[in-house]
Amino acid sequence: MMNLQERDKAVNWHPYTQMKTAGEVIPIVNGKGIYLYDTSGKMYIDAVSSWWVTLHGHAHPYIARRVSEQLNTLEQVIFAGFTHEPAVQLSENLLKLLPANQDKAFYSDNGSTAVEVALKMSIQYSHNHGKGKKKILAFKNAYHGDTFGAMSVSGRSVWTRPFEEMLFEVVYIDPPHAGNLENIKSQVKSVADETVCFIYEPLVQGAAGMLMHHAEDLSALMAFCRQQDILLIQDEVFTGFGRTGTLFAADQLSEKPDIMCFSKGLTGGTMPMGITTCSAEIFNAFLSDDQYKTLFHGHSFTANPLACTAALASMELLLQDQTLMNIQEIIEKHLLFSQVLRKHPQVENVRQAGTILAWDFKTDGKTSYFNNIGKILYEEFINRGIIMRPLGNVMYLVPPYCITCEELYFVYQHISEVLDKLMMDM
Repeated sequence: MMNLQERDKAVNWHPYTQMKTAGEVIPIVNGKGIYLYDTSGKMYIDAVSSWWVTLHGHAHPYIARRVSEQLNTLEQVIFAGFTHEPAVQLSENLLKLLPANQDKAFYSDNGSTAVEVALKMSIQYSHNHGKGKKKILAFKNAYHGDTFGAMSVSGRSVWTRPFEEMLFEVVYIDPPHAGNLENIKSQVKSVADETVCFIYEPLVQGAAGMLMHHAEDLSALMAFCRQQDILLIQDEVFTGFGRTGTLFAADQLSEKPDIMCFSKGLTGGTMPMGITTCSAEIFNAFLSDDQYKTLFHGHSFTANPLACTAALASMELLLQDQTLMNIQEIIEKHLLFSQVLRKHPQVENVRQAGTILAWDFKTDGKTSYFNNIGKILYEEFINRGIIMRPLGNVMYLVPPYCITCEELYFVYQHISEVLDKLMMDM
């Protein structure tokens, strides 16, 4: 009889994986808190929140109970022409936490689709007003998802190369800092008449290698784009729900976006869901007796009652005093450990945004996602029962908020040991 790994290999194609050279997958059978357990009983600390989605730990009993109760009440209903309590309540609760100009919520299935909706809202907003602007601004090295629209506004790379001729035009700008802000403004102004929107990951470009920029510089760039009549799409798929130390990165910015995108931590990592919120000005551009001005977009599982219920439960947990205290404690412990990292000869470019701590492992060769050091680091930590997924030579921690000080220290200790070991081996 085949084991779970063998059965998986026979039928499954895994994401971001070269299946010919990939190692054996780890068969996980259950999870609790920050831990995942494989078929042999070995436990792993999930130090990256399972691709940055798990806020409160695995199999949280409160979320599970709420979803179970909802499952016995209403599991799914078409959201065109119908509504239900979890969707209305979730929109009400979320909008109260967002910048005051956010007025309506549109549901989809994941981060990529939340971005697709935002792009379509922006482009059709311009079309409905008779402007027809089509160009889009985005950061260099951006990542907004893997569907075609989201790919188009992400940085051009080996991931997008096979589809290059099928992606629409994007004007790429550097993330802002005090030294380049005026040059970026000049670049933006030169294309402003044709540009419909600027889409950006606020404060942290996650998949690009945890690249970080300052709130005041981004706010200044947002303000300039608004002066140029360019809509602002804020992609908080990764940065939302406490990751940057505030509930949303928006809380650290002086400017308000027109449209916002959410997923990942939205349901506490329990199940897929995406939300795109927008201002009343955006929404009103689609209100018309002309049926052709409708936003023609939807998904079969739009506003799924189970996912809405999971998100409601997750947000209740997020807003509890204990969770907010845990977030601040993680930030403080990361800050202390970052000082240790800065002294290590194998480490450079230590950076932190809230509960996100990142640093670069020094290499003699090319630093990129495909640097083999990433695989070596990954396997070192897996052997120690810690799940870390380096982005090439970029290492980072994005732990669930329920992690204890003792568990954090355990992870820190093993990071130091791995750094020392690899330095001796190099």
